[in-house]
Amino acid sequence: MSEYWSKLVHDLDPYVPGEQPQDQQYIKLNTNENPYPPAPGVARCLAAFDTSDLRRYPDPQSAELVEALADYHQVAAEQVFVGNGSDEVLAHAFQALLKHDRPLLFADITYSFYPVYCALYAIDYRQVPLDDELRIDLDGYRSENGGIVIANPNAPSGIALGLAAIRELLADNPESPVIVDEAYVDFGAETALPLIAEFDNLLVVRSFSKSRSLAGLRLGYALGRPGLIEALQRVKNSFNSYPIDRLACRLGVASLADDDYFRDTVAHVIATRERLGEALQALGFRVCPSSANFLFARPPDGDAGRLYRELRSAGILVRYFDKPRIDDCLRISIGSDDECDALLAALKKILG
Repeated sequence: MSEYWSKLVHDLDPYVPGEQPQDQQYIKLNTNENPYPPAPGVARCLAAFDTSDLRRYPDPQSAELVEALADYHQVAAEQVFVGNGSDEVLAHAFQALLKHDRPLLFADITYSFYPVYCALYAIDYRQVPLDDELRIDLDGYRSENGGIVIANPNAPSGIALGLAAIRELLADNPESPVIVDEAYVDFGAETALPLIAEFDNLLVVRSFSKSRSLAGLRLGYALGRPGLIEALQRVKNSFNSYPIDRLACRLGVASLADDDYFRDTVAHVIATRERLGEALQALGFRVCPSSANFLFARPPDGDAGRLYRELRSAGILVRYFDKPRIDDCLRISIGSDDECDALLAALKKILG
């Protein structure tokens, strides 16, 4: 703390990411990273990259990546916005679309960056309680609001809303922008993208970090009607007109080009998730139905904090949230088959 801090900084409660140990001695199942490498085309593109290109500024419109995403999702380029990870895209969306006189609505248990953005940008918000099964209750989103943010699948539960529920949410709130954060959608949930043609208040936010194994690159994007995208562009161009560097743009395009590898990798993660979920249930865990690349599970005795510490001592990192309603659960990222087997072996030893 410094006397030179602004009042805003004094009052901020920043987002706390999962541990990223630098010694790599742990089995990391705590930050939802993909256990498999990026598409082979990404490695080839990286090897062939001409470093002399780095002396030039990147294309401020990231046209090559935007066109590739537009082609991949079968939308117009004017419906695509790209940023440094979906977190930056969300940050621009909070400023561009969600700062109104009426409160922003999002779940009380969801991605914990949402209230951080609200504090940073002075956005009034109200948290809507999940039901007893940690599912989103649409009735809570029928009150007056200035916008809605839904993580689908939700985090840390991994539970997803179906497309019909998203359509109902949009139809109930025609005067409000609705952001659907689909960071994990590729692992089994229904995407809201088909609804963009039907609703002009829908913005879908996506990430290259999870399903495309590019968390270390920082690439995210949004899809929506041109009017929403223009709002994001106006904020971006008032903040940083060159957000995506030349290398990231090329590697993102290369990732999109290898769709077979992408689908195979996602299928493998899903298969491992289902196997791990069944094994955890056999050990007495209560496991939320997940459509993400992680599982949210309550240990047999409910002492998730103790189990988190014992797993860490055994060299395995999972995520523990010391917060009301979820402090009896662990979030476990889906690792490789060998990593998940090591987790199960450690759990059997700890639980006796």
